[in-house]
Amino acid sequence: MSYRFARRKAVNVVMFSITGISAAITVSVLFFILGYLLWHGSMALNWDFFTQLPKPVGEAGGGMANAIVGTGKILLLATLIGVPIGFIAGVYLSEFGGKTFPFVIRYVTDLLNGVPSIVIGIFAYAMLVVPMKRFSTLAGALALSVMVIPITVRSTEQFLRAVPHSLREGALALGATKWWTIATVVIPAGIRGVLTGTILGIARVAGETAPLLFTSFSNRYWSTSWDQPVASLPVMIFTYAISPYEDWHRQAWAAGLVLLGLVLVANLAARLILSPKSFRSA
Repeated sequence: MSYRFARRKAVNVVMFSITGISAAITVSVLFFILGYLLWHGSMALNWDFFTQLPKPVGEAGGGMANAIVGTGKILLLATLIGVPIGFIAGVYLSEFGGKTFPFVIRYVTDLLNGVPSIVIGIFAYAMLVVPMKRFSTLAGALALSVMVIPITVRSTEQFLRAVPHSLREGALALGATKWWTIATVVIPAGIRGVLTGTILGIARVAGETAPLLFTSFSNRYWSTSWDQPVASLPVMIFTYAISPYEDWHRQAWAAGLVLLGLVLVANLAARLILSPKSFRSA
């Protein structure tokens, strides 16, 4: 018995050490990336970065105000296109019966979620850019909305399925119809989780570069129309990072820091929505 106890204790210590070391490595990598971005990005991060347009080649300074606004425009339009479609599909999968058709939808959704972003960019290029004969904000938003849809579908389905069936049964017992039960009982009960999944999905696609290279492309000036090329932070980071100019490299680090900050804010907002009490006590 003492031998078995000693063996179990040794295995427990070894496994606990391995999991602790793995967790420490994961956290260390994250903080290393954050620290590296903060060190390099803060050097070029100033008020001009948020308020001025990019300077011509050879001139130092300038900013990425157009790219910040362009990223917001693309994400806003992608949200307006992709989230309603994904939400309605998620409600269908969660609340309505059948086996074959819902299985096909889930399978296709999972496949779509695994499609490389560059393939989605090519699809949007063929669907909008080629017929319109121009890059545009609309094409970039379409590409990102295709990536938002499967994330919204799966998160909506999972959080609505987590709503207790007793709530549905109580509403139906009081005479409510199926749709009225879903709209007034099920969705309000799971709305925090749905919003959390949606925010995290938008934050995930915010840093995608490949689809935007094929669709919205870039613009060194303000884009005043939805059917014109528009600058975005991911594309500007890519363009500036591969350039031979040192000042552009510094601005690429600053843009990376801003983009990471936006993703961090989105994650904090998602946590606040999902569990406000635990967030305040953390």
